[in-house]
Amino acid sequence: MDILAWALIIILFVIAFIGLIYPIIPSVLFIAAGFIVYGLFYSFEPFGVLFWSIQILFVILLFGADYISNMVGVKKYGGTKAGIWGSTIGILVGPFVIPVAGILLGPIVGAIIAELIVHRRPFKEAVLVGFGSLVGFISSIITKGIVQVVMIIYFLFVVL
Repeated sequence: MDILAWALIIILFVIAFIGLIYPIIPSVLFIAAGFIVYGLFYSFEPFGVLFWSIQILFVILLFGADYISNMVGVKKYGGTKAGIWGSTIGILVGPFVIPVAGILLGPIVGAIIAELIVHRRPFKEAVLVGFGSLVGFISSIITKGIVQVVMIIYFLFVVL
């Protein structure tokens, strides 16, 4: 039974990390599901108010990191709200249009198209904004990955 429980928990945590690259997968829900699987197989007793309070703060940090990283990346390279929205749409749509490369190309193309259409920017400026969106996306992946690792380490500290 232990092997099944921990296998499920590990699978859920791995899916959460896949969600870093495929933003359509709600990473934090899979981490929380890992906590719940532990509670169902063993006990929810280790998860006190302090545990849930800290984890909720990490969840807020995850959502904030996603938005802020994208915004800073686009804004730093001269982008506007349209570029931020275009990048966000590109992040979500890109992997479906071009399965592997769409992960990186989606935010770039989305930001470029948005800046060209909404603000009629010169192509060179729009490409720079697209590059900024890629920088923001990659920094978001790194930041969220670190937060998720900390969440899991804290979980393991509490239950082991």
